[in-house]
Order: sequence, then C-alpha cells, then structure tokens
Amino acid sequence: MHTALIVIDFQNAVFIEPPAHQAQQVLTRIAALIASARAAGTPVIYVQHEEAGCEWESGTDSWQFPASIAPQPGDFVSTKSQCDAFFGTGLQAHLRGQGIQHLVVCGYATEFCIDTNVRHAASSGLSVTVAADAHTTRDRAHLDAARIMEHHAATWRNFGRIELIDSADIRFGVE
Repeated sequence: MHTALIVIDFQNAVFIEPPAHQAQQVLTRIAALIASARAAGTPVIYVQHEEAGCEWESGTDSWQFPASIAPQPGDFVSTKSQCDAFFGTGLQAHLRGQGIQHLVVCGYATEFCIDTNVRHAASSGLSVTVAADAHTTRDRAHLDAARIMEHHAATWRNFGRIELIDSADIRFGVE
C-alpha cells in the first residue's frame, strides 16, 4: 500500500494570537514526521488554505508554511478555500496518479479541515492514520481545544478505516 504524509493548513497563521493549542509542540512533531517520511522516500503532500481579507490571504507571511516544515521541490502542494481539500482541487487526481492508498494526516484545525479531510479520505476508500499528537486547533467559545481534539479522536476511532497513532510511533517505508 503506497503511503503519503499530508500536512493540512499548518501555516504561520496558526501562531497568530491566540495561537493554536500547543502550536510549537505540534510544529516540532510535524517536522519530525516530515523528516521521517522523506528519509523513507514517502511523498509529502501539503494542503494550503487561502482566504482573502484575513490571515490566510494568499501571498502573506501568515499564509506561508513555517520554514522548518516548508514544502521542498517535488512536493505536491494543493491550495483550497474551504475545509474539504478534495473539493475543486487536484488532490484526488494526484493521489490516484501516484497510487497512494494510505494517508498519514497532521496539521490544523482539528474540528474543521482535519476532520473533514480524514472523513472524506476514509469514505473514499483510503486508509487513514491520524498523527494523534500532531494536529491542533484553537479554544472555541463552546469548548476548549483539548476537549475538541479529544472528541474528534473518539469519533475517528469509531469510524472505520481510521487509526490514531502518536507521531513518534508512525513508521514510513513499512508497507
């Protein structure tokens, strides 16, 4: 089964006040996942959110990926303007074209883009591993970030075709 690491929306905007929950620790874990994937020859795919008139505006510093996890030549980068990275983008075609059947998912925001894409991928027949400690969100008026993440982890565990593994325990190149 061909695997790819997909980094969803973990752009500099994540660090704007108030920063996402444990943003720096999540950045460190994502960087380690990327390094591990690259060392194993596993493709790294980036999803980049863009939205005019805010911190996600294309071309701004906050729209960029942090330097420590920035895309490298040859990486596939897919931009999107809504939660679903598969809708109206070339992501699905790219995955099919590369024979990718398994995604390891990390990034931002747990209850929006991470959840939407994890479920979409699993519903489309892909096998999905969520890096359980390498996604995050912000506190919301109705629930703090830790509780949001806890809720989604419980939901994903009951979905089928989705597994949650801590980033340090994810192994690339073992098909």
